[in-house]
Amino acid sequence: MRLSESLIEQLNSQADLVGMIRKHTTLKPAGKEFKGCCPFHGEKTPSFYVNPETNLYYCFGCQAKGNPITFLKEFERLDFMEAVKYLSDQTGIELPKDDQQQQKVRYKKNQPTIAPPPNSIDDYGYIPPSSYQEELPPAIIEPVVEQQGDLYTLLDNVCRYYQAMLHHSPLAKRYFLERGLSEETIQTFHLGYAPEDWNHLEKTFPADIEGLKILGLVRDSQKTGKTFDLLRHRVIFPIKDNRGRIVGFAGRSLGDELPKYINSSESPVFQKQHILYGFYEARQAKASHYMMVEGYMDVIALHQAGIYGAVAPMGTAANEGQIARLLRHHDSLTLCFDGDAAGQKAAWRTLEIAAPVLADGKELKFLTLPNNHDPDTYIRQHGRQAMQQQIDQSVSLSDYLYGVLMSRFDLSRPEQKAAAMAQLRELTALLPKGSSLKWWLNNDIYQKLKGNPTTKNPLIDAITYDAPRIDATTQLCLCLLYYPEILNNNPLERILAESGVQAAHQPYQNHLSNHQLAMPPLPTWHNIGNQTLAQLIQHIHLAWQTVAEFAQWSSDEQAHFILASLDDANARHALIKESTDYLTSLRQHPLQDISLLVDELICTMIKEFLQKEQADNKNLVLSEINKKRLHALMQWDSQKNKAQIATLLGNLG
Repeated sequence: MRLSESLIEQLNSQADLVGMIRKHTTLKPAGKEFKGCCPFHGEKTPSFYVNPETNLYYCFGCQAKGNPITFLKEFERLDFMEAVKYLSDQTGIELPKDDQQQQKVRYKKNQPTIAPPPNSIDDYGYIPPSSYQEELPPAIIEPVVEQQGDLYTLLDNVCRYYQAMLHHSPLAKRYFLERGLSEETIQTFHLGYAPEDWNHLEKTFPADIEGLKILGLVRDSQKTGKTFDLLRHRVIFPIKDNRGRIVGFAGRSLGDELPKYINSSESPVFQKQHILYGFYEARQAKASHYMMVEGYMDVIALHQAGIYGAVAPMGTAANEGQIARLLRHHDSLTLCFDGDAAGQKAAWRTLEIAAPVLADGKELKFLTLPNNHDPDTYIRQHGRQAMQQQIDQSVSLSDYLYGVLMSRFDLSRPEQKAAAMAQLRELTALLPKGSSLKWWLNNDIYQKLKGNPTTKNPLIDAITYDAPRIDATTQLCLCLLYYPEILNNNPLERILAESGVQAAHQPYQNHLSNHQLAMPPLPTWHNIGNQTLAQLIQHIHLAWQTVAEFAQWSSDEQAHFILASLDDANARHALIKESTDYLTSLRQHPLQDISLLVDELICTMIKEFLQKEQADNKNLVLSEINKKRLHALMQWDSQKNKAQIATLLGNLG
């Protein structure tokens, strides 16, 4: 795989170097830099600096220095390609595939045949190269010397041409300024203007007609057979890919001409389903949260206000792949749509599209601005702080669904409640197979529709949705205390084996051996809970081994015997205090149901243990092992355990 210097530079510039180094040492702000003790050598006085703007580090003590790739090679002991692939995953920058792909972006250049026009601005706004050569790079105006052109280079040159044209059109420039954009923002997003002339691109790039046609910027008229430019008398929004390369253009009319927006057609370098407008700028700004909006100006206005992470799809709705990409970068995604009927219809459609990739642990939030505002108009009228407050108050998926159902159905009537639940189940059926969110949403809305029911589902009370009355460790202690036979199958070891957590380290076995690294500890009864749980399990095992009649005792007798064996009187009294209401719920269900609940509680505790291990581990590979373990657990929990719980509780409801 051949990697260009520009690609390596992009990987280094967009990497989160501060976050990478923070896994190994504490960094504190020091002006525009971060300062801490050097991870390369032991020191007590901090002399290690990281500059997030240049993405470079330097130690005044041992003179260690470099960029993100250097750090991964010298500290994490990764080879060059391992480091490059790691940064590609972190930044979202795609690595080149093969030489065949390179051929797709090439086209044959032709010698110019159009005579140079007069050195002046014509009636349609065409400006010959000699009039703006100081504003454009020499590549645009040099004579043709090569036989093949590159679509990316051509797009970049066309973008610069449109930028130059903006300064010669007071009307177009006024449009952006009246929308509140600064000169810096106009430059950041490379905004421009396409003149009225029907052939301004052919006149400016006479050697690149074939490339312009491939890009769809120049087309042949079916009536006359003559060529014409797609974008005319429109302000221009360049469209960039993940690497910041120009791949297309969107043009907005300056008058009443319809359609209001025209996008350049798809090409070998531009596939709309893969592009999110503003994603590159969001990555450059190191956005910590993403919000999907409807318009280009919404993206730009939010970015200018310092609210980074706004993106917009190329069509009327996002697709599954785009939403999945955003959820890979952050576990939460906010959808912001207009409050009118069309906007809310788009929001619902986006939710349907997002559902199949909304895995457990991922979250959708919804924002509808008041008075039919969009982010652009809201920021201009109310300012950044008010906009940020609106974002912070975005509603959860559950609350959004309930609000939509309230607006669509008369929830005071039983028939309408049934219809609302039917529509809800149609939506939740789109969620990933085995998703526990499917049951939680159905149950949460069901409980809201019931109001304050006089009868409660006991097992739902045992696994509360918002905030458990007692923590998972105490719940597990109570389950094992009154159902000690569950331990005969050692559920912890069984879950670790069935989920693949035990084997998640195997791809890294050679790396661990080569670098003499100890494998991260697996969860045990002693490290996933508290001392009370460990003692309780020890005494249960002892009772089964030493008390012959223990199996014939009632559950109350078994529990009293085990409680009396506990050394900690405070723990004993705490369990007795919590047991009354909890046991009333549990005893209404057979052992099989309780076993499912125990598995769910153990999964919750393993998850917390692995998350803490991953956060605390200073070595990248060891942290990655815990990440793989966590992923394996979550996948197993969703497909096996929570799916069974959802079926069980669905039957109970």
